[in-house]
Amino acid sequence: MRDKLRGLARDLTGTLYDDDTMRTLYATDASAYREMPLAVAIPANEQDIKTLIAFARANKTSLIPRTAGTSLAGQVVGNGIIVDVSRTFTKILEINTEEHWVRVQPGVIRDELNMFLKPYGFYFGPETSTANRAMIGGMVGNNSCGSNSVVYGSTREHLLEVKAILSDGSDVVFNTISADEFHARCERNDNSLETTVYRQVRTLLGNHSNQEEIRREFPKPSITRRNTGYAIDLLLETAPFTAGKDDFNFCKLIAGSEGTLAFLTEIKLNVSPLPPKETGLVCIHFNNVDESLRANIIAMKYKPSASELIDHFILECTKDNIEQSKNRFFVQGDPGAILVVEFCRDTREGITEISNQLIAELQAAGLGYHFPLLFGEDTKKIWTLRKAGLGLLSNLPGDEKAVPVIEDTAIDIDDLPAYIRDFNDILKQYDLHAVHYAHAGSGEIHLRPIINLKTEEGNLLFRKIAEEIATLVKKYNGSLSGEHGDGRLRGEFIRQMIGDKNYTLLRDLKYTWDPENIFNPNKIVDTPSMNSMLRYTPGQKAPELKTIFHFPDQTILQHAEQCNGSGDCRKTEKSGGTMCPSYMATRNEKDTTRARANILREFLTNSNKENRFDHKEIYEVLDLCLACKGCKSECPSNVDMAKLKMEFLQHYHDANGVPFRAKLISNFTRLNGLATIAPGIYNWMVNTPLTSNLIKKTSGFALKRSLPELQSTTLRSWFKKQWPKEKSTTPATKKQVYLFCDEFTNFNDTHIGIKAVKLLHRLGYDVKMIEHPESARAWMSKGLLRKARNFAEENVRIFSDVINDQVPLLGVEPSAILSFRDEYPDLVREELRAKAKQLAPNVLLIDEFLSREAAAGNVPATLFTTEKRQIKLHGHCQQKALSTPLHSKNILSLPANYTVEIIPSGCCGMAGSFGYEKEHYELSMEIGEMVLFPAVRNAADETIIAAPGTSCRHQVKDGTGRKSQHPVEILYEALV
Repeated sequence: MRDKLRGLARDLTGTLYDDDTMRTLYATDASAYREMPLAVAIPANEQDIKTLIAFARANKTSLIPRTAGTSLAGQVVGNGIIVDVSRTFTKILEINTEEHWVRVQPGVIRDELNMFLKPYGFYFGPETSTANRAMIGGMVGNNSCGSNSVVYGSTREHLLEVKAILSDGSDVVFNTISADEFHARCERNDNSLETTVYRQVRTLLGNHSNQEEIRREFPKPSITRRNTGYAIDLLLETAPFTAGKDDFNFCKLIAGSEGTLAFLTEIKLNVSPLPPKETGLVCIHFNNVDESLRANIIAMKYKPSASELIDHFILECTKDNIEQSKNRFFVQGDPGAILVVEFCRDTREGITEISNQLIAELQAAGLGYHFPLLFGEDTKKIWTLRKAGLGLLSNLPGDEKAVPVIEDTAIDIDDLPAYIRDFNDILKQYDLHAVHYAHAGSGEIHLRPIINLKTEEGNLLFRKIAEEIATLVKKYNGSLSGEHGDGRLRGEFIRQMIGDKNYTLLRDLKYTWDPENIFNPNKIVDTPSMNSMLRYTPGQKAPELKTIFHFPDQTILQHAEQCNGSGDCRKTEKSGGTMCPSYMATRNEKDTTRARANILREFLTNSNKENRFDHKEIYEVLDLCLACKGCKSECPSNVDMAKLKMEFLQHYHDANGVPFRAKLISNFTRLNGLATIAPGIYNWMVNTPLTSNLIKKTSGFALKRSLPELQSTTLRSWFKKQWPKEKSTTPATKKQVYLFCDEFTNFNDTHIGIKAVKLLHRLGYDVKMIEHPESARAWMSKGLLRKARNFAEENVRIFSDVINDQVPLLGVEPSAILSFRDEYPDLVREELRAKAKQLAPNVLLIDEFLSREAAAGNVPATLFTTEKRQIKLHGHCQQKALSTPLHSKNILSLPANYTVEIIPSGCCGMAGSFGYEKEHYELSMEIGEMVLFPAVRNAADETIIAAPGTSCRHQVKDGTGRKSQHPVEILYEALV
């Protein structure tokens, strides 16, 4: 087969991967399943897809269509060829504003489609929680809905037409046709596959006995979220079979078919007018879930645009998540559940009026105890928190996880309270409890029992719960899948849900469309046992892995396993945020945080080597991680890939030696110390082309990259010798502060450090600086953790004696000072861990400190100029992850007429030494070009560019030719 795959690769315009690394990365999605594919194809065009279909038919293999890979039921897991269209089929092809439709390729991201539609006044309604990376092809395959389905329904209701390739390689277009045209197609004088599928569905649905069976066994028509098998029940309610109904369209069947019937290449969607401009959320607090579901029935009488449940398990997870803890501002006490009811109107007054009516009725019924009504930016924070639910559930330490097994059931909302009570009664029999969240308004609560799938008992329990709940759903005539699809997880139970006869009809339909079973086999029909092919082999012994970093309440493997595959790291720069800069630039699955977690999990679990980290495959997948820390805050599962990469590199170096360049970069402080003997000569050498290029070639740095210069003095030397002469004798009027003399500010940005000292002094603070070692940032970045730990421990010993909540430690360079809060508590040995944790909250970026002091009234605006200035601010990655750029904005806004705009950029692309390295330079610049560089170039010449990070300022200079300044410099220069 390898020879045949090499031949296939030659026949494709696109790319085919059959190496173990890429196959491993595509062996999972966002579900509990794992199966190694034969290969991974990235088709360049439709002809490539036809070539792949012909290959699959000739070689008795299969094709698994895939976009973002965020499926929760194993839809894109299989042993055939994964066909990933997310990189190449990404065009918005046409919009018709008169007829309200848009035509797209399957790899268009839902949120980015709406960005395109907004200027035209339109909106594609269905909204999954993964909307900032979920793609239209996947939404059609799963018939996705979302929180607003009570208004916009599912993707099926918006699917007007598809262009597809059938299993024989023929082209087809499916759209709405009249009953007469339907029968005409059935009577065509040919035996094409297209004609065959029309004839087969006429025979299947024209049979009176079949019609009765379908109407009797399929879910209640009142349940709008219904993905139980193929939607033959909905096709039945069309004009050829039921008088007075809508015209026929095979798109009703294609939606929710999970890529098992045809390969879609173009999709035509109905689009709606933009919703009313005002949105309000009533966030109703309850003592328990049962109260919230009874209140939901009342809320739906007021026709909200959404009614979403968040239970106490989700709320508890938000407390420890850096990003989501900021979104808890509206929570009062510890509610058992919160029901978020959304109203959209033209005015806030209209929303307030209807909200008050709802609140009055709920209070009269004795339901709810707190009813905050939120508008504007606050609503975005609430929805961000709600959408993070899936990822947050992966934060549970250890091997027990909230597993997707019966998380997608849909029930008539009037039956929902009773159903949930029965559901929880079943779980109590097994001593289990579940997380409850999501779409109360449409009768679909995502329910996830907490199970350890690594054990034999957990594996069997996984299946037993699925069987029990399938029976319960059938009792209420509900749908086992509301929006997540059947896939590998629920396909086995479709026969139970719709009966033997109907199941046979589904099989007949599948094999009429796909006689050789090449399109995504073993989904929906003929599905293997739902507790087979899981990520974890039951009973497999966990390896003992000794690490330098401490991983609280878990092992390094368990930390990697927190990644559940939800794919938040696949969002693009258009959606904002930092994670994941390398993926944003390459759009390659290999460069996602998810891929890095997957490769670590795979080798740490299955390696036969004594040093399980000693694998080139891990090194290659982790290579483009910039260690930006975006995932630490933006990943709802809190996977800290930078920390994982540092740990991996230490053990990889143990086995393979430390490269020369890594040694060079790690010894940054020592080498700069030597160079300060003659800084002028050093600067001449790094700026003279001949010597500069020699240094770069020897060091493995990019020739196009400029090298940082040294200042004529160091900050430490200036503070010791010059500052006593320069500072005023006026005694400090405010608190004492210590300044951390980091290695970057000390040698390269001395002028910034000097202005920081002078600024603090002018503002009345007593600035101290004591002897201490470097921050060890360079050592950590290259994975030399044992050496870094020595520096960290010495810094903790020194500063824990002098720093407290009244005397803070301040720093200028984010990557250095924030090490105290981020890495140090987990890097130091156990005997110092308590001191490191106690020290951490009192170590602040200078921007943070001044922002807090200004908020407390200790830094009056009258100290600064009243001149008008425009400032564009680029925040540092670690500042975004562990603090917020708002502190920098706040202090830059102290001068009355300074206007500050935060550039919506992620990582600048430099990331310490990453952007200097010759093999990473081009990617580094591509990352800068996504948002940051254009924003700087488009700024007026008189606009000040602000950036707290030394690497960021260097990147801006190399990428745009513009000088940028640290906020401290700007604020110091604004003093009057």
